[in-house]
Amino acid sequence: MDLLNEVAHISGKSGLYKVLKPTRTGVIVETLDAAKQKSVVGGQTRISVLKDISLYLDDHQDSTLPLADLFLQIHAKFNGVLPIEAKKASDAELFSTLATVVPNYDTDRVFASDIKKILSWYLILVANSPELFPAAEKAPKAEKAPAEKAEKKPAAKKAAK
Repeated sequence: MDLLNEVAHISGKSGLYKVLKPTRTGVIVETLDAAKQKSVVGGQTRISVLKDISLYLDDHQDSTLPLADLFLQIHAKFNGVLPIEAKKASDAELFSTLATVVPNYDTDRVFASDIKKILSWYLILVANSPELFPAAEKAPKAEKAPAEKAEKKPAAKKAAK
């Protein structure tokens, strides 16, 4: 998930942004939605690149799980469809959903608002950057395609005779 180097969250704004290039006074960003609106963000605005964000774990004091790995675990568990709606879910539902993915997260340092952000970011990335996540169904389709071609070739030879 090296593409997370280019994806950022801007403090005070909803959604995720793709960092395009720096300017003298800030950076040029583009929204990660269908609108693809570009704007310049000033140097005093707080920008958090997703590659630098991680989730606190309960194993020992400095143990964390990078956000990229967390997104992959969420995708492996739910495959793009969350069992809850993050914005409307209760705190207990948020905590139990995270616990099914990462049972050893630090309950003292991870808040419900953090989980809401993580889940909403995950949905934005699945919808607008599906190339970040491995496709689970590609392998079976690849195996069927050569078998179909092998069956069609002999039939074509018989028809030609």
